[in-house]
Formats: sequence, structure tokens, C-alpha cells
Amino acid sequence: MRRFGPALVGLALLLGAGLAAGRSASEPRPADGVAPLAPRRGYDLERCLALAERNFPKIQEARAKLGKKRAERLRSRTQPYDDFDASAGIALAPSVGGTSIYSRNTDVAIDSDMALAWQVGVSGSIPLLTFGKIANAWEAADANLAVGQQELTKAKQEVMLDVRRAYYGLQFARDALLLARDAERRIDKYVRALERRVQEGEGDEIALLKLKVQRAELTARQSEAKKHEATALAGLRFLTGITQGFDIPDEPLTRLPHRLGPLARYLEAARLNRPEVNMARAGVLARRAQVRLEEARAYPDVAVAASWKWARAPERTDQRNPFVSDGANVLGFGVGLGLKWNLDFLSTSARLAAARADLEVARASERFALGGVGAEVEGAYAEAADAARRLEAYAEAARYAKQWLVKVQQGIDVGTFEDEDLVDPAKEYAQQRLSVMAATYDYNVAMARLALVTGWDLVAGAGPSR
Repeated sequence: MRRFGPALVGLALLLGAGLAAGRSASEPRPADGVAPLAPRRGYDLERCLALAERNFPKIQEARAKLGKKRAERLRSRTQPYDDFDASAGIALAPSVGGTSIYSRNTDVAIDSDMALAWQVGVSGSIPLLTFGKIANAWEAADANLAVGQQELTKAKQEVMLDVRRAYYGLQFARDALLLARDAERRIDKYVRALERRVQEGEGDEIALLKLKVQRAELTARQSEAKKHEATALAGLRFLTGITQGFDIPDEPLTRLPHRLGPLARYLEAARLNRPEVNMARAGVLARRAQVRLEEARAYPDVAVAASWKWARAPERTDQRNPFVSDGANVLGFGVGLGLKWNLDFLSTSARLAAARADLEVARASERFALGGVGAEVEGAYAEAADAARRLEAYAEAARYAKQWLVKVQQGIDVGTFEDEDLVDPAKEYAQQRLSVMAATYDYNVAMARLALVTGWDLVAGAGPSR
């Protein structure tokens, strides 16, 4: 959100007792005869974060992709042990009688005397020794699932930053709007008083024109605040998925409680928690498992093979001689050890070289992620530290401006200052209050960004339980 700058000259007319007492701009005292606004109730930040995590399309997309990776992991677990085939069939077959020595029938496939025949069979194998093929396939699937989990975490953290930025922006816009409206109400009172004095010939017409210019500038700033309020509110509606009746509580923008610690703490948090780093690590594990899998392909597979078959053709003579093959009438099964060995050594060597190259790519990506994350953390840390320093400096300036304003007011009461002397300290105090609000917004957003680049959500304060 763009900052409301010192062009709010009309705020110099905030001369009420509430301002002199240092009252927050987000808690304006109502004008005489005007009932205070009812407190606005709505979704607080923690609830907005939870709604965005549940409803935002990008998070739902990442969650669906994670579900797909879970299914792929389950398939990798079961696939080596479900190498079984079942077959069944039924058909018409000619009636045939006799033995392997003599039969009155010929070998024609179709004749006028046909009858039903059927068969059912099951065959397959269970691996016993694969030299690491199964274990490495499982490890690669686990690493792929870990990548999906980190992708979901990354999507959540990015949306959390957007929600926090919009939420703090909406609070900032409303605080600035309240300050501007309070200033507008007070400046209107002085405009009317000065107009009467000018009409009576006792006022300064130039001062009246300056005051009206400031009043017009104040109207423009109010419009800017309303635009930012509408933009932030629309963004929150989209992020949370609540399109009807959405609003946030009527609470002023306050500084997040987290205070910056040493830079090394955030760098370590990023190395441990940052989704991009964890994704790179999981990618290295997956590629390493793929290399071992390709190496294992050079060795044979030892498995237990089993088969069972039942075939029946009632109109054909069942040949019981074991040296005669009779596929039409048979009931048999078998179990034994089997060996399967693909002798495509050249293709296996090429696949192994490709897998090793992919592993080097993954390792380079991991190094890049660690270095890039470190640079991002240092940048976000510097941004947060700058916002904290500016916030403290503006808060100190606001305290001095308040003291200045109080001193001048006291001087007016005892006759050592004129009313006009109050304009400069009042203007300065109002501008410093705006600067404190803007610096508070910058600090909160900087902390939210630091939480994103470190993967340490507690830095940004409230959030949904994950």
C-alpha cells in the first residue's frame, strides 16, 4: 500500500484535547452531538489465515497434487507384489473323442456338432531378490511425496504473506481515514469561524484561502484512503473465499510483538524450514535413489513364480496320458523359483549416465537454493531492521511533537502564545502520527516477509495451526 505522505497539511487543525493528550488516531473522539460508530465485528487475522488456507485455489491445487503423490507412493509400495494375471474364457468347441493313437474325428475347427468349453487361469510372481530395485523405488517415491508436502507448505506461506499484507493494509487505510475524517471535522469548524471573521472585517482572507486549499487536499487524501481500503478488502475477500458479509474487527494497526534477533538465527531457520531448501534436499534424495535403481537394473531379479489353470471341454475326450498335451481338459498348478534378467546393458549404461547427470543437477539446485535463500533472508532482515528503526524514530518524533504541542497550548492559556502559534506543532504532530502508522504497516509487512523467507511463521505472529 502506498504511504500517505506529509501532504496532509489540513491535519494541522487537529487542535482538540484528544490530540493534545496523545490519543491514537484510530480512536477518534466523536464530534459533539454525533453518536460514536458501533464497533465493527468480523474476521480477525488468525481466522482470515485459516480461511485462506482452506479456501484459496492455489492451496487447494497444491493439496490435490499432494494427494496424487500419495497415490503414487502407495502404487510404488504395491506394484512389485501385484504382478499377477488372471484370464478366463468360454467358447464353442467341436465334439471330439478318441486317444492320441486313434480318433474317428478329424481336426476341423468347426462342424455341426459343437458344445461349450471354458477355461480359467492365474499366473504371476513375487520378487524375492531385486538387488535394491524395490527399496530404491520406494525411497524415490518417498522423496517425491516430501517434495509435494513442501510445495503445499510453500503455497500456504505465500498466501499467508498476501493475507497479512492485505489485512494490515486494510487496518492502515482505516486508521488513516479516521484520522483524516477527524481532521476534516475540525478544519470545517475553523473554516466557518474564519469565514465569519473575514465577513466582519477582522479575519485574514489569505489565511482563509490557505485553509480552504488544505481542506481540499484533505478531501483528496480521504479519497486515496478509501481506495486503499476498498482494494485491501477486495483482496481479503478473494483470499479467504468469503464474498458476502466479510469484514475485519474494528481494531487499530499495532506493531507485531516479535523483536528482531541476530541474523544467524533467521539464516539457520531458513536452512531448516524453508520449503524451497527442503524441496531441493528431497530432490537430491530422489535422484540418488534413481541412480541406485539404475545400477540395480544390471542385476537379475529372483522371484517365486506360481500359476494355476483349469480348462474343461465336456464334449472332448479327456486325455490322461501325461505325455499327451491336452489344453482343453486340464487342472494344474505350479510353484517355483524364477530368474529374470534383462541383458540390455548398453541401454542400462545410458540410463545410469542420465541418472547421474540428473543427480548433479539436483545437487547444484540444492546449492543454489541454499545460497539464494540466504540472500533473501539477509534482504528481508535488513528491510525489517530498517522498518523497526524508522518506527522507533517516528514514535520518538511524535512524542517530541506532542510535547511541543502541549507547551504551545499551555502558553496560549497563559497568554504567552497566540492561537496561530499552534498551527505548526499541530501540523507536525499529525504528520508524525501518520508516519508512525505507515512505519507500523511497513514493519508488520516486513516481518511477514521475513516469516516467508525463513519458513518460520511465528515471526509474523498469529496464524492457523498447521
